Parts: sequence; structure tokens; C-alpha cells
Amino acid sequence: MLKVFEKENLNKLYKPKVDSSNEDNGQVTIIGGSRFFHGAPLLSLKVASRIVDMVFFTSPEPSLGGIVEHVKSKLLSFIWVPWKETEKYIEKSDAVLIGPGLMRFASEQMTMKLEQGNILDEEGRRTREITKRFLEKFPDKKWVIDAGSLQVMDPEWMPEGAIITPNKKEFEILFGKELELRGQSLDYIDLQLTSKYKCTIVLKGLKTIVCSPSKCVNIPGGNTGLTKGGTGDVLAGLTVALLAKNGPFLAACAASYISKAAADELYQRVGPNYNADDLAEKIPEIFWKLVMQ
Repeated sequence: MLKVFEKENLNKLYKPKVDSSNEDNGQVTIIGGSRFFHGAPLLSLKVASRIVDMVFFTSPEPSLGGIVEHVKSKLLSFIWVPWKETEKYIEKSDAVLIGPGLMRFASEQMTMKLEQGNILDEEGRRTREITKRFLEKFPDKKWVIDAGSLQVMDPEWMPEGAIITPNKKEFEILFGKELELRGQSLDYIDLQLTSKYKCTIVLKGLKTIVCSPSKCVNIPGGNTGLTKGGTGDVLAGLTVALLAKNGPFLAACAASYISKAAADELYQRVGPNYNADDLAEKIPEIFWKLVMQ
């Protein structure tokens, strides 16, 4: 039976010092977005910007520039990075998130046509190339890999210490063939898997399980509101923010715990009738209650 992650473990998280100066409390880069999924990285950005000192946001999709300018009129705490300068900002960041809003297929029709064979179209091949290039060029960075990147990458690309945040479908795409060859369930993370790739896996679902190369825990809490689109992007943003100043296993567990606690408080007020924006807005309040006080 899996151990349960206890609230007391949140006390191990990094806390900003009273005499902190600019950049002491973390900088992260978020890479994501597309013409269809422009909101995903913005949700990640929204929560990360509340935790770390600076968020750098970049996207391979040029049309996102206009949307970002509109967002900056309401949310000023990030820097929009031109795509050609991405590597410079990865270098100066403490942790990097890649994948939210990146595309596997150019259209839903293509998704239904090709998905069964796990084939990629041109848009998916572009995401695959971007993901591989950055992961392999910066293997010493702290990485959170999510969403679109998880659906197109090979597990061998994962830098040591990376956190991946798949739902069940993404977990199957990434590891399905390997687990089937070993005769293992696709609902199960074993330590052999995390040890082989030296990663931390956050398997999202009704029950969230987090496994490092040495241990696995169950994250308590959560409710049906977390099935809403975008809540995974919020979790990814919180995870990369915590990873900037903490180890991968603690960051992954704490982000899942805090996100679920925020969701449960929303549920007490409105039931499952909240969305990802509500969750992103609630997390700083819960973070303060659970971690900072």
C-alpha cells in the first residue's frame, strides 16, 4: 500500500528570506502555446508568477505575441521572450517547463484519424523537434515536461531529475509499449521505470501518484472539478515554480498537494463549478496558509 504524502512535509519547502533581493527566489522559463491552445501556458504562467521572482515565457507560435500583449495589460509579472532568444533565458533560469499548449496534431480531425497509430503530422513533428532540441541541449537544467511534449517525445530524452506530469493517456503514449512488454499494468508506476529514466513521475487522475527513483506516494484530496481543461496546466506551472528552489520529488508532491487543497476549498464553496482560472487564483491563498504561516 502506498504511503500518503503528509501536510507536514510542506514545511521542507524553500521559503523566501526577509532580506531577499531580486532573483533570489527563483526564475523559470515556460515554453508552450499554439494557435489552438494559447491559454494553456498562460495558466501555467499565472500561477508560477505568484511563487517565483520572474517568469520568462516563450512560444514557437508567432500569433501568440498579440495575445500576450493583451494579457500583459492585466498580468505584468512576466517577460515575453522572442523565440530566437529562448536558449539565453533557459540558461539563466533555475527551472524550465515545456509542453503546455504545444500541439501533437494540427486539427481534431487529424487527431481522430492518426491517433490510434500514434502517428504525428507536421505540427506534431515540430513539437517533437523542439522538445528534443531543448532537452538534449540543456541536460543539466531542472525540467518539468508536460502535455504536448509528453505526447511526442521519447522517454530516453528526459534529463536526469526531470519531472513529468502525464495523465493516463499521456502515460500510455510515453511508456505503454515498454510496460506491455514487461507485462505490467498501464495504471501502475514501478520504481524500475523511474530508476531507469532517473525521473519523477506525477501520474494525474482521480488518485494522484508521485514516484521518484526511490519511493512512491499517494497525494490525498481532490475532486471532480479537477477534470476541467487547464487544471493540469495550473499544476505544471506550480510544479516548475517549486522546482526552482526545491528538489524534484518534494516539488512534485507539494505542487500536487497544494493544487488539490485549493481545489477542495473551491469545492466547499461552489462544488465542481470552478475552472482552471479559479484554481490558479486560489493557489496563492492556499500556499500562504499551508506553507508560509
